Amino acid sequence: MKLVFKKSDYLFLAAALISLLVSVILWFNGMREEGLFVGIWVPSILAIAIYIKVIVLHHT
Repeated sequence: MKLVFKKSDYLFLAAALISLLVSVILWFNGMREEGLFVGIWVPSILAIAIYIKVIVLHHT
């Protein structure tokens, strides 16, 4: 099976990376609780991306 990255895959990856960067910035600027809250988004975004990818591959 060949893996092909689509534009939506790159968008999800970018969203996860931006979330990670915002989390680190918040953490080191003293807003630790906000940094942890935003950091929790990273695995959620990646899980949603994987779910969508599986659904799309299943229906093709």
